[in-house]
Amino acid sequence: MNPQPTWNPVVDVQQMLAYPFMVTALGAGSVVAVVAAVVGWMMVLRRESFAGHTLAVVGFPGAAAAAWLGVATAYGYFAACILAAVAIALWSPPGRAGGLTEQSAVIGTVQALALATGLLFVSLYHGFLSGLTNLLFGTIAGVSAAQLQFLAVAAAMCLVAMAAIGRPLLWASLDPDTAAANGIPTRLLSGAFLLVLGVAAAGASQITGSLLVFALLVAPPAAAFHLTAHPGRGIALSVALAVTITWLGIACAFFSSYPIGFWVTSFAFATYLLAASYRGVADWAANRARITQMSTAVAAT
Repeated sequence: MNPQPTWNPVVDVQQMLAYPFMVTALGAGSVVAVVAAVVGWMMVLRRESFAGHTLAVVGFPGAAAAAWLGVATAYGYFAACILAAVAIALWSPPGRAGGLTEQSAVIGTVQALALATGLLFVSLYHGFLSGLTNLLFGTIAGVSAAQLQFLAVAAAMCLVAMAAIGRPLLWASLDPDTAAANGIPTRLLSGAFLLVLGVAAAGASQITGSLLVFALLVAPPAAAFHLTAHPGRGIALSVALAVTITWLGIACAFFSSYPIGFWVTSFAFATYLLAASYRGVADWAANRARITQMSTAVAAT
């Protein structure tokens, strides 16, 4: 039976932190949220969301195979996502938008095969129902202290890589032709970013499960794009939103019987909906003010 909230924030936080697995979950969630927000912001800018979704789905059979073999599912997630990132980078030619010219039919087939293979491994593993639910939708106690250390190292590598390639990657994403003409290796940058995206997708899968990775990879960065166009402020806002969403999702999962993936996804969707609504209202108000100003100027003449 799940603990009951007292609706006193201090007491409820103390209650959660009294459990070591909750401390680990909050730490892992924070690490994953930061990386997913930073990498996701660039992914949304480059319009590579479909590639990100593919990498997340491919992580499912990797994790299922790891569970079947008796090793930590985190290793399966990372191995499958990284291999898929390498394959996509090698087989897909770069497009003019700076991202990849994705062949939706081929990628859709790969996704279907990945899900079917994952289902096979889950069936071979004698924990079908709980194993399938945890791999697809996440679990609040799915990350151990050792896996948290592994996640922290992987996250640090991702952030270092993004810091190293961030500026030329931003240029190649916004104006690939000019970047290539100035000697920027756009194809190499695309491949490097896909590797980072694969690691980020594998890490986020530890919290949300394979099917709900987009809750952290897409929703916070997309919401940030609705609120600011400045890269620095956008990434910072994306990180703040992702961490807040993750903490709220973990807390709600602790006090309820529903999986963490449901809560994180629900809060992420609500955040994006509010940001998109704000942008729509702001644009409408700006257009109305502009029309009123023009009408006043015409009337004055």
